[in-house]
Amino acid sequence: MTNPPTPQSGSPDKEPASEAQAAQNALGNTERAEVATEPGGPASKPEPEPEQKPSLGRLFMDNLWAANTFTVTLLSLVLAIVVGAVLMIISDPAVLSTYSYITSRPSDAISSSWTLVSEAYANLFKGSVFDPEAFSGWVNGTGSWQAVLAPISETLTYTAPLVFTGLSVALAFRGGLFNIGAQGQATIGVIMAALAGFLLPLPPGLHLLVAVLAGALGGAIWGFIPGILKARAGAHEVINTIMLNYVATYFLTWLIVQNGVQDPNRTDAISKAVDTSAQLPRLLGDNLRVHAGILLAVLATWAVAWLLNRSTLGFELRAVGANPDAARTAGISVTRTYILIMVFAGILAGLGGSNMVLGSTASALTPLVVAQIGFDGILVALLGRVKPWGVLLAALLFGALQAGGNRMQSYSGISLELVTVLQALIVIFIAAPALVKAIFQLRAARAARLQTSLAKGW
Repeated sequence: MTNPPTPQSGSPDKEPASEAQAAQNALGNTERAEVATEPGGPASKPEPEPEQKPSLGRLFMDNLWAANTFTVTLLSLVLAIVVGAVLMIISDPAVLSTYSYITSRPSDAISSSWTLVSEAYANLFKGSVFDPEAFSGWVNGTGSWQAVLAPISETLTYTAPLVFTGLSVALAFRGGLFNIGAQGQATIGVIMAALAGFLLPLPPGLHLLVAVLAGALGGAIWGFIPGILKARAGAHEVINTIMLNYVATYFLTWLIVQNGVQDPNRTDAISKAVDTSAQLPRLLGDNLRVHAGILLAVLATWAVAWLLNRSTLGFELRAVGANPDAARTAGISVTRTYILIMVFAGILAGLGGSNMVLGSTASALTPLVVAQIGFDGILVALLGRVKPWGVLLAALLFGALQAGGNRMQSYSGISLELVTVLQALIVIFIAAPALVKAIFQLRAARAARLQTSLAKGW
């Protein structure tokens, strides 16, 4: 009996391996796998699983909960509303007294707090956006359509000048300058517009055009001064514009009581009334205050957006704002650009001031005719992320807060100063995205980019 031939170990591509060799190979593979899984052994490399694309809903939720501009702005509003509610509660003695026995009857504290806060915010909404009772009265025939549109009319009336001053501050920010002087520029604008409105005997239409241009010219002059000082002497625009705010305010106070300006029938500090031929026309009739200034505000927003994004001057402006030294190396005149930035910013602020006396807010000069639209414009620009259309939306929000705050004070007894606190809280949270990210556990990477975007003016 002959023994079977011993299998020869040959090349795999010449003859198949025997069962013994296959077993040895399998055993070796098993031992190597065990070594790889032991602590300190070589890391195993599992087969990569096929990549699965996230669903559309998952992508939406991830983007929604990222620290982007929209999310931070929305959550800042929520935080401001919550903090405002707390301030309402602790400032009301009747509601606050219910918390002295909250452990025995918690329902009293909860019920009284909810009633106070819900009623206050409901009146804020009714005074600025929509009043269901007025709408029901119009449907039933017991009310008028003017009552339905009154909240929107008040909101747009307050919004118009804030758009101009917000654009003034935002435009300067995009050019790397901090225009804190929108208040003074608006003050000179309102002076020039009012003087043209009651000193120049011009026909309707032309009179309004001249008065509006006079307001823009006044703001341009007051913006040119810090612009030329910044460009030629290197004087810081923040200090110059702040000082010019005081100069404009005291100049207005002095001018009102001068002969030919002061109303001869009054002994207090008030000027003559602007002629009706120089007044901005009202859009919804004499019973509603909204006027054509809101249309000019929208047109100005479009013009600034086009200037920044579509024009050569806008490119130069943004380049200087991003890096003046690099812009100078590229052949851009930084001196000329600084002057133009402040002149354009002054024109916008001057138009905002002219709205205060040529619109329906006032018809004569008083020491407080400009109110705080210049300083509010800084808040509007920050809330709008120094973007033109963002500024328009932010001004609309601030206008709604001011319009609704009047009703909230009258119907709910809430101090009107609380509206100012709400505005300040919104801006605080907007300007501190890291705080909003920490409270709501938003993603850190997007918030980090958000922090630097506003600092650069982009």
